[in-house]
Amino acid sequence: MADDLFKALADPTRRIIMDELAEKSGQTLFEICSRLSMKHRLGISRQAVSQHLAVLEVAGLVETRREGRYKFHDLNRAPLRQITERWLLPDTSGAEESTP
Repeated sequence: MADDLFKALADPTRRIIMDELAEKSGQTLFEICSRLSMKHRLGISRQAVSQHLAVLEVAGLVETRREGRYKFHDLNRAPLRQITERWLLPDTSGAEESTP
């Protein structure tokens, strides 16, 4: 799962999509495409955005739900928390951080 997560996070367009979902959860594909075009000036097709969303969904970063004809996308922060819990544990030794 960590490989899928890092693959998903590696792409700048996917990070922008995550930013948009963090700002406003529950967006349709049309809404996401509109925000990418208007706000970020990204000339990206609906098919490309759909493919990016599929990668984010495989990584567990986006969850989808259907209501009638509409499919809504929500950001799932749980995988990010798992990564921070894995490597960013608080230092209880009392030693200061060293910088290379």
